[in-house]
Amino acid sequence: MQAVSERVKGPGGVTKALIWHKPVGRDPDATFQRIACSDEDGIVMSSGKREVPLKLDKDGERWCEDCLALARKR
Repeated sequence: MQAVSERVKGPGGVTKALIWHKPVGRDPDATFQRIACSDEDGIVMSSGKREVPLKLDKDGERWCEDCLALARKR
């Protein structure tokens, strides 16, 4: 599934977790990526879309529950 990452920062600005979201549409400037779980929120300065399995097995990575539910409906 195509996804974009939200980085959750810990002390010192170090990434402590990645939350994957289902992207919606395209931004020609690639500075803001809309996400399926929100009509208002999105990912700013996205690292780009990546192919991410629905079943994650890496520590510190998880799917947004709402985006995962939407992805499974497809």
